[in-house]
Amino acid sequence: MIIPVRCFTCGRVIGDKWEKFKEMLAGGKSPSHALDELGIRSYCCRTLFLTHVDLIEKVAKFRRY
Repeated sequence: MIIPVRCFTCGRVIGDKWEKFKEMLAGGKSPSHALDELGIRSYCCRTLFLTHVDLIEKVAKFRRY
C-alpha cells in the first residue's frame, strides 16, 4: 500500500524517491530510465519500485472515525 522507507534486502533508503518516480512516469519516461536517473541500480530496490501497487488512495476511502 505504501512504499517501504527502506529496501527489505539491502536496507537502502528508497521511500523518499517514490513521488519523483511517479512524476517521471507521468511525464512519459520509461521505468528503467526513471530508476537510472534516480540512482537506483540494485535489483532489489528496482524490484520494489516496479512491483509496488499504490493502493493508499483506494483504501483511505474505507477508514473509520
